[in-house]
Amino acid sequence: MTTRRICVVTGNRAEYGQLYWVLKALRSDKRFDLKLLVTGTHLSREHGYTVQWIRKDGFAVARRIKLSLDDDTPLGVTTALAGATRGFGEALRDLKPDWLLLLGDRYESLAAAQAALIARVPIAHLCGGDVTEGVIDEACRHAITKMAHVHLVTHAASARRVRQMGEDPRHVHVVGNPALDSVRRMERLDRNELSRRLGYAWRERNLLVTYHPVTLGRRSPAEEFRQLLTALRSLPEDTGFILTRPNPDTGSRAIDREIDRFVRAEPRAKAYAALGSLLYLNAMRQVDAVVGNSSSGISEAPSLGVPTVDIGDRQKGRLAARSVIRCAAAAPSIRRAILQALKRGRIKTVNPYGDGRTSGRVVSILGRIADPSALIVKRFHEKGPGR
Repeated sequence: MTTRRICVVTGNRAEYGQLYWVLKALRSDKRFDLKLLVTGTHLSREHGYTVQWIRKDGFAVARRIKLSLDDDTPLGVTTALAGATRGFGEALRDLKPDWLLLLGDRYESLAAAQAALIARVPIAHLCGGDVTEGVIDEACRHAITKMAHVHLVTHAASARRVRQMGEDPRHVHVVGNPALDSVRRMERLDRNELSRRLGYAWRERNLLVTYHPVTLGRRSPAEEFRQLLTALRSLPEDTGFILTRPNPDTGSRAIDREIDRFVRAEPRAKAYAALGSLLYLNAMRQVDAVVGNSSSGISEAPSLGVPTVDIGDRQKGRLAARSVIRCAAAAPSIRRAILQALKRGRIKTVNPYGDGRTSGRVVSILGRIADPSALIVKRFHEKGPGR
């Protein structure tokens, strides 16, 4: 049996939570030699230094690729992208993997894909073909798709889009969203234990709030975020807020400052740099609604029966369950949507992103490919009738 070395990239807390069960499956399968490449906020003290979670979970870190997060201007992010590309290039040169596995659409993943393209390392890509029209992640995701060789997509509509981009239909596989593996397998904490771990006092009603910069928006990210804070302030005093901090995108530092001011003025609010999958999913399970523009409100929340208020354009175009309420990024619209979600409460819904068994499918698909290097030379597949 030939063992294939597979490098997997993780750059932030949410992505690692999605990859966790895939990583465990790869590590336990003798056909693979797992090498974890860690970058982004995992290595930032300001963002919780979550590489410690990875080590605590028993995963060895093969390489740390430093990503400068001090400057969230367009030039600062571009400079960080360039440095990350070099770092990934050096890692691939030294580790000589047979595969590179990437998830999603972050610019860190784009850097790794660029390095792999030049190094002739086959790429397996999770969550390609999804749509998020309000952010640069949309273009990053589709760019990675064109550099990738095996496509592990979340649902049939995404598979159709990947084929539409000229990718080989034989290498496009619907596996579901890997985040749902954590939902299915999560340890359930009771409300009191969760309160103790979070240091958060439950109120009559509670909201889990996560808001990331809308990088293609006409208004500044902070201006849009202030609309959300205005809506939160207007809610009854018996409503509490669990806020998580944003991804390090352009404009994220301004959102962080707004969060700090809000928490100082609102005793019913508490903010967290990083919760980790266990606490985040348990918080999601216990709250009355998820509010913001995080993909977790679209993908994970429906499996827990929790209503989601999805604000603005960041997730525009993404397939959503009927438990998701979409609204404009304006305080009156946000307030109405939150009240609607609280009135509706939990409803039984079908999650279009799968059944929580993605990790097994991923390992099975990659394990069946005898010679990954044979995939390097790609040809464009014209879209035929019905495809």
